[in-house]
Amino acid sequence: MNQGKSVVVGLSGGVDSSVAALLLKRQGWQVHGLFMKNWEDDDTDEYCSSRQDLVDVMSVADTLGIEVEAVNFAKQYRERVFARFLDEYRAGRTPNPDVLCNSEIKFNAFLEHARQIGAERIATGHYAGVREFQGKWQLLKAEDGNKDQSYFLHRLDQRQLASTLFPLAGLYKREVRRIAEEAGLHVALKKDSTGICFIGERPFKDFLTRYLPPAKGEIRCLDDDRLLGEHDGVAYHTIGQRKGLHIGGVKGGKSGDTGDHDAWFVARKDVFRNILYVVQGHSHPALQSDELSARELSWVAGEPPHAHWVYTAKTRYRQTDAPCELERVGVDSCMVRFAEPQWAVAPGRSVAIYESRVCLGGGVIV
Repeated sequence: MNQGKSVVVGLSGGVDSSVAALLLKRQGWQVHGLFMKNWEDDDTDEYCSSRQDLVDVMSVADTLGIEVEAVNFAKQYRERVFARFLDEYRAGRTPNPDVLCNSEIKFNAFLEHARQIGAERIATGHYAGVREFQGKWQLLKAEDGNKDQSYFLHRLDQRQLASTLFPLAGLYKREVRRIAEEAGLHVALKKDSTGICFIGERPFKDFLTRYLPPAKGEIRCLDDDRLLGEHDGVAYHTIGQRKGLHIGGVKGGKSGDTGDHDAWFVARKDVFRNILYVVQGHSHPALQSDELSARELSWVAGEPPHAHWVYTAKTRYRQTDAPCELERVGVDSCMVRFAEPQWAVAPGRSVAIYESRVCLGGGVIV
């Protein structure tokens, strides 16, 4: 059925995209590989793996007998993703560049390039699903709940989904590795990449200081405004952060938790005054949110879902689905009210809304 149809597969050098290409070839697709280079500021850096990734891509392509093209999207990435990333951190928020990278680069610039070379579809190794239902394309959770990546894809639209294949939708990670091993792909046991794509394995603060200079300020207790310590910049911290505060021995929390030596957590950031406010105890009320507001809404169907209906939401990757209700759904903002308080909801992060297995879209937390 797919004999002769062309698809361009985004190959990253990992096992997931490699198996995606393998499965499509077995299904009769005419498969072409594309290696995206999205970052080139530090190609010689010890943390930059793009060179080894390209070597792995070429090896996989040779085993599969497919052609590969390397395309540089670094300019588009810097303009559409990284500039926004820095602006958000300067404003004291916690952006998720992977969400923007998917909608702007992997399923936009990549899709445009595939169209230019005559491909009918694009495909990636994401753990997610896509289907047509009642005349609309739907984004689905993957079968493997531990690897499901629909959260990162919630900004995809009808045009993008109509042209996309997710070959790994029904597979578990262990099955993907087994398929790769049986096919003789040397990346079968390659370690999964972690962290933000352009940061890699490097310490996050070390990376950020190269673009946002340190700005020392006070760390204060939110409950009584006591001075507890000093930080290097509010941009380097996020709501709910515990490590790296260097105030672990300070007594006197008023969280209601047991003891004076409970851990401290970032609860609020005053960007204008450059003050980091912290609270003591994981269950402190300041870390709990019954509701959130979201802006920059993007709905997969092209129209918002019904308000005052029961859905679930994720405010971070791999979070357990939280039952919620949508209220005041406007053109570019909505209110999400949760059945139970959610911990450390961080402005700038994305919230994705689900109805059962279907990802409806989402927005950026205010």
